[in-house]
Amino acid sequence: MLLKTRTRFPAFLVFSALCLTAAFVRGGEYAQVTESGDGAVATVQPRATEAAMKAYAQGGNAIDAAVAAALTLGVVDGHNSGIGGGLFAVVHWADGRVEAIDGREMAPAGAHRDMYVRDGEYHPELSKRGPLAVGIPGSVAAFDYMMEKGGKGSLAQHLRAAADLAENGFAIDGIFARRLKRHAEDLRAYPGTAAIFLDPEGQPWPIGHRLKQPDLADTYRSIAQKGTSYFYGGGFARAVGQWMEKNDGLITREDFDAYKLIRRRPVVSEYRGYKVYGFPPPSSGGVHVAQMLNILEGYDLSELSEADRYHLLAEVMKLAFADRAYWLGDPAFAEVPKGLISDAYANTLRARVSLKETSSVPDHSTPPKAQEELFGKHTTHIATADQEGNWVAITSTVNTNFGSKVVVPGTGVVLNNQMDDFSAQPGEPNAYGLIGAEANSIAPGKRPLSSMSPTVLTRDGKPVLTLGAAGGPTIITQVLQTLVNHIDLGMGLEDAMRMPRIHHQWRPDELFVEKPLIEPLREALREKGHSLRQLGDYGSTQAIELNERGEFISVAEPRLEERNQID
Repeated sequence: MLLKTRTRFPAFLVFSALCLTAAFVRGGEYAQVTESGDGAVATVQPRATEAAMKAYAQGGNAIDAAVAAALTLGVVDGHNSGIGGGLFAVVHWADGRVEAIDGREMAPAGAHRDMYVRDGEYHPELSKRGPLAVGIPGSVAAFDYMMEKGGKGSLAQHLRAAADLAENGFAIDGIFARRLKRHAEDLRAYPGTAAIFLDPEGQPWPIGHRLKQPDLADTYRSIAQKGTSYFYGGGFARAVGQWMEKNDGLITREDFDAYKLIRRRPVVSEYRGYKVYGFPPPSSGGVHVAQMLNILEGYDLSELSEADRYHLLAEVMKLAFADRAYWLGDPAFAEVPKGLISDAYANTLRARVSLKETSSVPDHSTPPKAQEELFGKHTTHIATADQEGNWVAITSTVNTNFGSKVVVPGTGVVLNNQMDDFSAQPGEPNAYGLIGAEANSIAPGKRPLSSMSPTVLTRDGKPVLTLGAAGGPTIITQVLQTLVNHIDLGMGLEDAMRMPRIHHQWRPDELFVEKPLIEPLREALREKGHSLRQLGDYGSTQAIELNERGEFISVAEPRLEERNQID
C-alpha cells in the first residue's frame, strides 16, 4: 500500500554513536561504554575498542577515541584498514555542524586509462595486486585534521600508543589467521609483506601467534615525532617512491606531497522525521542510501508481508545500483546530478516497482536537471560519540584483504589496492563485480568511486544516531536494511542488525541472500522472478544508539563473535 505520510517513531534509533548517561552494550569486547556513560565505541576488533576506551579514560573525547581506534586497527586489523589506505568520515562536531571528511586515495600523476592494458589486452589482476594497484593514501591527513579540529589530545599521542602495540605484538585471532591462510600465495610475492605475515618457511602464521611489527611501530613513531610531512613527502614517501621506481610502479614522492584532504558538505535527506547525513561523491553510499529511502518512504513497510518487503528492497537496490554504475564518480571529474536524491525522482522510480514481480532494469535512469544541478567539485567501520555532541562515523579501508599485498620493506605499512575501485575499463567488473562507466574512469589525481556509507542521523536538530558498515558494495545495503528494520519495523538495535540480509547490485542480475534466510521466503522471492545466489554471512555494521530515556546502547556486528570462533 502506498503512503506518503510520516509514520511512528520507534523507541530506539540505530547504529554507531555514543552515550550520555547509563548505557547498554551488545557485542562484548567489540562495543563498550564508559562507566560514567560519557563515551562509547563500537569497532570490529577488541584491541581497537580498548584503545578508544583508553583515550576516553585519559580525558579524550569521541574524536580522540575514533582516531585511537583507527590507528590501532592498522596494527591488529591490517588486512582491512590502516594508514596505507583511505577513509571517509561524517562528523557531527560539538558546535552542531556536520562535516564530511574525504581522506580517499588519489590516483598518481602518472595514472592513465590504459595503465592495465598490455598489447591491447586488459589485465584486471594489475589493478588488484602489486605496485599499479596502489592509490595515494589519505587516512593520515584525515586523522591529523580531525585531531587539530576537535580532539583533546594529540595525533602523536595516539600514534605512540598504537606503535607500542605494534612493537610488543598481539595474538592473531581466527579472522586474521583465516585471511593470512587465504592470501598466503599472494603475500609471498612481496618480500616486505612476507617478512611480516608469513613464517620463515613462507607459511601463514597460525591462530595465537604473537605478531610483532617493529617497522610499522617505527613508521608510527616517525610520524608522531616529525609530523605528517614525514608521510606526505618525507621519509615514508621517499621509501615508497624508490620502491615503485624499481618495481615498475607509477607513484612518486611528489604524488604524496601533492595529496590534499577535502572537506565536503554531506548529503542531506529526510526519512520518517529524521535528518540523514551521508557522504557525498566520490562515495556512492550517501547518495544511494538517500535515494532508496526516498523511494521506500512511499510505502508503509510494516504493513507488507516479509516476502513483499524483501522483494521491494531488492527492486529498490537494483534501481539505485544501475544509477550508480552510470552517474557516480569523483565530482571534480564527473557531473553527478543532485536530482538522484530528489523526491520527484523517487516518485518516478517508485512507479516502476511492482510488488508482484521483478522489473526489468536494462540501464540507468535520468534524474531531473541532470546537467544543471550537480554535486560540488570540491573497510572497516568505527563508531564513537560523546556527551559534548561529537559524533563520529568513520569507514576506513585498504580495499580487499591486505590491499595490494605490498608492504614496502622497512615501512611495515600495507598499501591499498584502491585503484581497482576505478572503472579500469568501462563495462569491466572490479573485484566486487561492480560495473562502472566513464564517470569513474581513471585520471591523474582522481579519487575512485566508493560504497562507504558513514552516516549520522539527527532528530529535532540533535544528533541521535550514527552508523556505517564494512563489506564492499554491501555497505550501502547493510545501512539501508538496518535503518528499515529499526525505524520502520521498530526492531531493537541488535535484532535490526541480526536480521538476514539481502543484496542486489544490478549486475549481475542476481539477488544475493544470506544462509539464514528461510526457504519459504526464498521460494516466494523466486516466484516473483528473482534469481537467488547464496552468500555466507557478510559485512560488519558498528552501532550505538540513544534511546528515549537519554541512554546510549553500543552494539557491534552480531556476526563477529561467531566468525572469530570458526576454525
